[in-house]
Amino acid sequence: MYLSISSRLMYALCTVTLLAGTVSAVHAADATPSAHVTILATGGTIAGSGATSTTTVGYTAATVGVDRLIAAVPELAKVAQVKGEQVFQIASENMTNEHWLKLAKRVNALLAQPDVDGIVITHGTDTLEETAYFLDLTVKSKKPVVLVGAMRPGTALSADGPINLYNAVLLAASQEAVGKGVLVAMNDQIHAARDVTKTNTSTPDSFKTPELGMLGYIQGNKPYFYHVSNRKHTADTEFDISKLDALPQVDIVYGYANVGPVALNALVGAGAKGIIHAGVGDGSLASKVAPALTAARKQGVLIVRSARVGQGIVARNGEANDDALDFVVSDTLNPQKARILLMLALTKTSDSKEIQRMFYTY
Repeated sequence: MYLSISSRLMYALCTVTLLAGTVSAVHAADATPSAHVTILATGGTIAGSGATSTTTVGYTAATVGVDRLIAAVPELAKVAQVKGEQVFQIASENMTNEHWLKLAKRVNALLAQPDVDGIVITHGTDTLEETAYFLDLTVKSKKPVVLVGAMRPGTALSADGPINLYNAVLLAASQEAVGKGVLVAMNDQIHAARDVTKTNTSTPDSFKTPELGMLGYIQGNKPYFYHVSNRKHTADTEFDISKLDALPQVDIVYGYANVGPVALNALVGAGAKGIIHAGVGDGSLASKVAPALTAARKQGVLIVRSARVGQGIVARNGEANDDALDFVVSDTLNPQKARILLMLALTKTSDSKEIQRMFYTY
């Protein structure tokens, strides 16, 4: 039997309250917590609902507001004094550069306040890693910023949103997270924004950090860090978005067998200031595409060689003579994150050597 929308939401709230109760049972602290955490909601699956309790795909994202998300996990009050703010209400495939700029400015404004100790951002998982890395480069504070999402809507029998949100608030309220950069809390794990990626279309363990490894776990109401990233982030970056209203156009061109220059030429013709070439293997350039990339660079378009593989270092002067071509390589950044860094780099300089330094720094 199908339930009405209001009935489904009430069912979801009851379900997650029961789930959250298991957290309460193991939490010993009863005193009012001292940390103040603001939850900025942007939509996504964590705020989604499905037609039935077994709908884990084909649901509707971004239907539940931040107040309901907080009310559904009353145990949040035991780890922090929590306030909520609805910044956007969208599915994350619709995230834009303008959304990022607005969000980063709001995060910076909140963290500048002495009564805000940390930020949690609820977000759709499709572009969560990109938003996290953008904030990792533009947040100007060492206070914790934690992104969190869910792979299943709150109406599902096995909804992961409530415990993910609880863990994210716990992490943002902790001293252990200070100075660690922007973090992602999913599936009881802590990941660095720079390195984490979504690896599965639908399972709850989708977020992983291949090769370089996650930073730690959240267990028994405590975060445990085992290592940290040594790349510069947050307060130590050179990027300032406080006066920016737009970002340069940077697009991604995907490599594959029999690829031609049509997509690349169209993007350059549409005004791209930078191109991320997601090449095969170690960022290899197909013979049909290399001349178009070379021509684009001569027109002033910055070219970054990345790889569709998703893991490993793209070797400078490896599969192409980057020095002669005046190209940049992405180091270990995947194409979607390389795009973010190139956009921000282009707000500072168009010197390819300086931009290459940034790719080795961040």
